Amino acid sequence: MSFFDDGDPPTRQSPRPARPRRPAPGPRGHAAAGAPDPHTARVRQMVALGVAALLLILMVVGINGCLDSRKERALKDYNREVAAIVESSGQVAQQFFDALNGGASGDDLQVTVNQIRLLAEEDAQRADDLDPPDEMSGAQRHLELVMNLREGAITEVAGLIPDVGSDTPATADRAVRRVAGEMQALLASDVVYSQRVQPLIAQELSDQDIGGQNIPSSKFLQSLAWLEPDTVADRLGAEAADTSDENKTASPGTHGHGLTSVSIGQSALQPGEVTNRIPAGSNVTFEVAFQNQGENDEQDVTVTVTVRGSGKPIVRRKRVDVTRAGQPATASIALGTAPPIGQPVTIDVVVGKVAGEKTTDNNRQSYTALFTRG
Repeated sequence: MSFFDDGDPPTRQSPRPARPRRPAPGPRGHAAAGAPDPHTARVRQMVALGVAALLLILMVVGINGCLDSRKERALKDYNREVAAIVESSGQVAQQFFDALNGGASGDDLQVTVNQIRLLAEEDAQRADDLDPPDEMSGAQRHLELVMNLREGAITEVAGLIPDVGSDTPATADRAVRRVAGEMQALLASDVVYSQRVQPLIAQELSDQDIGGQNIPSSKFLQSLAWLEPDTVADRLGAEAADTSDENKTASPGTHGHGLTSVSIGQSALQPGEVTNRIPAGSNVTFEVAFQNQGENDEQDVTVTVTVRGSGKPIVRRKRVDVTRAGQPATASIALGTAPPIGQPVTIDVVVGKVAGEKTTDNNRQSYTALFTRG
């Protein structure tokens, strides 16, 4: 028997099945399936919502900050633009009244005032072209009115200058009164600016807590005296106008005055071809003597002195409140400005016509004169 034949043959065994591998354990605190537990999920959601809310708040604050900054810049810019226009308008006012008070007359004065009118027109256009913030709409509306009043008044005055210089007293008088009316428009522009434009700008800047801003004032009319026709006539050298009230009913009896004499200091002026030499002092004063030659007392009698013949005429007026019937009266009229020296001039003196006066030939007199250095 062979060795291999000894004993029973070995029994074949089937292989054992492989054991399944365990999944690797996850991180501590997490569920084996990988999904967060409900508490953790809620915490994550709350954190995410908090971050989103914070970002939203920061965005809103940032946007509001940008808007507030932009609004503040717009309000400041508007105030600066208004200030620039007001400054320019002040320069126009200075040039305008310098021209009216200066030596120019007639065509020269009209040309000068027309040039000034163009500057006022530019200011009005600049005001109209402004793009104000909504908060300044009220101030803007009144600013446009201010500049339009100024430009319109200067335009009217320029057109009236030829009539102011008319040799016809009635024409000159009407023009003078219209010029005085335009001065009221300039006064109105000052009132609108001071009572509307300036306060509205200041209020809005204050409401927005914007400090440190200069809100300039604006005054165009140099003096309230320009509202008086007498001042306008004096400055523009208008021919003396008939001051009587044509619609007034005269009292029964005669009316009128007669010019008696005109003197400067102790020297009485001589009419006719005589050249009166007058020392040109600091304030030459004319003493005009006249008499009420009627049977009635008269009120508001105007006496006018005009120095003409060299440069712009100098016109000065004085109102005498009352003259008594048959009694003498006087009017002291100061020239108030330096007369032309060394050049022949004509001095016209006129006592104004009163209601009911029939004869006016004796109301006026002309004198040839030469002002000399003292």
